[in-house]
Amino acid sequence: MVAQLSGGQPVPMDPTAQGKMTHQRWVICGLLFLATVISYVDRGVIAYLKTYLESVIPGLNDFKYGIITAAFQAAYAIGMVVAGGLTDKLGTRKAFTIAIGIWSIAAMLPGAAFSVITFAVAMFLLGIGESANFPACIKTVAEWFPKRERATATGIFNSGANIGNIVVPLIVPTLVALVTWRGAFVVAGSFGLLWMVLWLIYYHKPEEHPKVSPAELALILSDPAEKIKSVPWSHVLPHKETWAFALGKFLTDPIWWFYLFWIPGYLQTTFHLNLAQSRTPVVICYAISIIGSVGGGFLSSTLIARGMSANAARKITMLVCVICIAPIFLTPFVHELWMVVALMGMATAGHQGWSATLFTLPSDMFPKSAVGSVTGIGGMTGAAGGVLLQIFAGTIVYLTHSYVTLFVMACLAYPLALICIHLITPKLAPADMH
Repeated sequence: MVAQLSGGQPVPMDPTAQGKMTHQRWVICGLLFLATVISYVDRGVIAYLKTYLESVIPGLNDFKYGIITAAFQAAYAIGMVVAGGLTDKLGTRKAFTIAIGIWSIAAMLPGAAFSVITFAVAMFLLGIGESANFPACIKTVAEWFPKRERATATGIFNSGANIGNIVVPLIVPTLVALVTWRGAFVVAGSFGLLWMVLWLIYYHKPEEHPKVSPAELALILSDPAEKIKSVPWSHVLPHKETWAFALGKFLTDPIWWFYLFWIPGYLQTTFHLNLAQSRTPVVICYAISIIGSVGGGFLSSTLIARGMSANAARKITMLVCVICIAPIFLTPFVHELWMVVALMGMATAGHQGWSATLFTLPSDMFPKSAVGSVTGIGGMTGAAGGVLLQIFAGTIVYLTHSYVTLFVMACLAYPLALICIHLITPKLAPADMH
């Protein structure tokens, strides 16, 4: 059994002395993966239908589409700070239940939209609900996994973003044919309510979970003990470690949002593809990205397991991702569909590897009780950057009918972010929380 202090806190013991090893932490990771898939399906429906909606929604064009997606991101930015703090305060079980309930209902609302304004309102509400997903996922990983496994676990659940993007082109054309474009939004939104039932049935803290063996609990608690306390976001805000993470998110998250909201429309418009014809190219773009999401976490964890410091392992992995992303600036100059798909696939894979690694930095530098708040602040800055880029993208594409500037920005954002992170936190040392 796991020894107990008088205050009831479990004391980690040698996992090899605890009998049979269960693997419930990976089941929890699977639930986080499914939640992430659902969130990206819900936000991805509008991106895949962009060109189609321009023919049925009065006045919708590239500029106004940029405003709609910016509304989602503005809400996401606002919600991120609140979501991170509430996740730390309420705990992951309650916080996730509330969040996915809100966003599932909100995901259905675009099905009732009839103008640019009502679409923007619906997407704003969706952004509020979905803002809790990543803070809750990261905090759950910090609670359920020792540090040496967190990058791999983060990479797995983060790959749900790619799967969600793949699911969208696979199901949306069929849903539109069966239940119209309005019904497509409603059906996509219902998936989250089903997940919420599974979460309520299965999720408990590791110490309270009936299927976690003493051996697995000992492994989960094998890191040095931390004094668990509530840490508000205002307490972590002044630390340079928070801003290293936040700046990395501000510079690179908008690029992912650009891929998410504009790649389907770019391919459909540039190569004159309808919804069904664009299915395979979009699927391949995001299928390739799965390699980066899982591979980035795996590479970082493997380097640490072989004796490399967390600082070196994280930054080497991020550098590899930067190299994979670099050729994306060539995209507007390539006129062969499958070459463009290859360039986009490499870039999305590089981003996902980068993102999986970047998401581990809060748990490297902060105690578990502060991880949700730090992640929320980073998510807020990333979404704020996304608001600016969505408006800029809509304006540039509407006025110039060119994506050159946007793909150059997509190329340069990552090396700049890596340089900033290294200058601010050259050793990724733990933040001084005293």
